Amino acid sequence: MKTTRSRLVKPLLAALMLGLLLVGVTACGSGNPREVEEGEVVKVGGLEYTVVFSRYLNEDDEEDVAYLKGQKPITDEHNYFGVFLQVFNPNHSAFNVVPTLTITDAEGNRYKALPSESEYAFPFSSILTENEPIPANDSSAQSGPIRGAVAIFELPEEVSSNRPLLLHIPGAPGDSGTVKLDL
Repeated sequence: MKTTRSRLVKPLLAALMLGLLLVGVTACGSGNPREVEEGEVVKVGGLEYTVVFSRYLNEDDEEDVAYLKGQKPITDEHNYFGVFLQVFNPNHSAFNVVPTLTITDAEGNRYKALPSESEYAFPFSSILTENEPIPANDSSAQSGPIRGAVAIFELPEEVSSNRPLLLHIPGAPGDSGTVKLDL
């Protein structure tokens, strides 16, 4: 009796383990490709957007001064926050870069990217031709320490406790992207 039972149990356990493995493998990549983590690519409007890094910017830091060129001094209750992006056009035709970016916090507050005079600034509403990247080859942003074009936001102090912060990349209906920022 034990031999018959053990002969049945082993194949059943093997089949169960195989089934669980298949469920796990098919679950990988089943997430929404329009909602990604920082460092992952999201495709919007024919272009591939990647947030390579995000962090608070310090007006007293030598590197950050270049990113913050033209920004007014920040108030005590707010901070500048930089989102460094790379964009690539893998297509055989030109596509428009988004005109704006917004961040939302867990409470639904929205923060819009600020205009910037920096040579590292993200080029909103520009046009990317075939195989063209942002930042542009041989530009300050491309050869800089982060290798991304920066979009600057002014965020209140309390936003750090209202995580996650989500970067919204607008597109046509059903073609927008969201990146969970690593803050």
